[in-house]
Amino acid sequence: MRVQRDGRSFTVEVAADGEGLVSHAGSALLAGVADRVGLTGELSASLAPLRRRGGGHDPGRVIRDLAVMLAGGGEALCDLSALRDQAPLFGTVASDSTAFRVIDAIARDPDGLDALRAAHARGRERAWKLVGAPKRLTIDLDATLVGCHSDKEGAAGTFKGGFGFHPMLAYAEETSEALAGGLRPGNAGANTAADQIAVAEAAIEQIPAEHVEQIDILLRVDSAGASHELLDFCHEGRIGFSVGYDLTESVRAAILALPEQAWAASLTQDGEPRENGQVAEITEALDLTSWPAGARVIVRRERPHPGAQLSFTDHDGHRFQAILTGQPDPDIAALERRHRARARVEDHIRNDKDTGLANLPFREFDLNAVWLCLVLIAHDLIAWTKALLLTGELARSEPKRLRYRLLHVAARLAFSARRAKLRLQATWPWAAELAAAFERLRALPGPSG
Repeated sequence: MRVQRDGRSFTVEVAADGEGLVSHAGSALLAGVADRVGLTGELSASLAPLRRRGGGHDPGRVIRDLAVMLAGGGEALCDLSALRDQAPLFGTVASDSTAFRVIDAIARDPDGLDALRAAHARGRERAWKLVGAPKRLTIDLDATLVGCHSDKEGAAGTFKGGFGFHPMLAYAEETSEALAGGLRPGNAGANTAADQIAVAEAAIEQIPAEHVEQIDILLRVDSAGASHELLDFCHEGRIGFSVGYDLTESVRAAILALPEQAWAASLTQDGEPRENGQVAEITEALDLTSWPAGARVIVRRERPHPGAQLSFTDHDGHRFQAILTGQPDPDIAALERRHRARARVEDHIRNDKDTGLANLPFREFDLNAVWLCLVLIAHDLIAWTKALLLTGELARSEPKRLRYRLLHVAARLAFSARRAKLRLQATWPWAAELAAAFERLRALPGPSG
């Protein structure tokens, strides 16, 4: 291999004889956050009945290491080797077969998944105490397709002609956390109210009990959420809702009957008027008596981008969208803007597909259901690490960028007497930020602090 240095060309010889080097040095931040927020301890306590003998691996530590591996971009049990070979940073890491036995034990225990979710919730409670609880929480529900090419248990044909699974997921807008998920066959409907309610309930159970009554909760779904069962669930639970609404003939007639002065400028996510887009309310022109009391319909119109194809529901060069909401706020532009922000749920799903969701690795459905829970925990380890330890651009970065800049950084681990020092390359552009993150981690109080 040839490289350039100071304008001169050199031939580089490669030898596997280095000492003291560790890769994935930044991933130790994730393991540290899991320990500091008490997630590791909660997992150990919840999964203690699964521990077969006192000298065996702690199931809670195994789950922590699996979540760190997934957060670092791993996608199969064999990727644990990246942590296992770096015991000074991550401690003793279980073998692939031991990790599988832990997942298998959770899947076969009738209370295994509930124990895993309960530990996740208690870790979230501690994280919120350190970060600060949000004043309101928007729960985004969405389903996504996960393809597979083998005859895995529970996999089925999808509406797109593929084959695989169709999990339902819930994310928190304000905290960027993963709240809940349910694994479903590929032929499960995106608008199955029973599944939506089950995942919404699981998401609400993830909210620390002391905040459930204090936080303004809004459930946000696309048009698949416009079902009477789901919105009745929200109404009975005093949960706000904002869902997409079909452009039926009555809705279209009400839109076309609006005078021009009824339209107001829509807003950008920064609260500024948009150049393209207006909003209006058509509640009074519709019969909404079958929907929960206080339901309203707000519509938006905009000019499609150049080259876009108009549909039969478009009129006069405008494209229309409608939402059904129970929020009483008189500022319809703000309500429409808040609903439009649900597009960020697609970013969460895309990132989770890079964090283990795209590959549900097991033959049995119940094992893959546990894997989905691990993906959600890995998602939150990244979210908590950004909130607690990172600042500026890194605190807003997606997982792929964090892996390249921080998590996968190589360093030299030097030992002297009873002390160890992790030496980062001084010229690495983000070395100072990574060192500062480790200092913030060290300053965090422990679970009992």
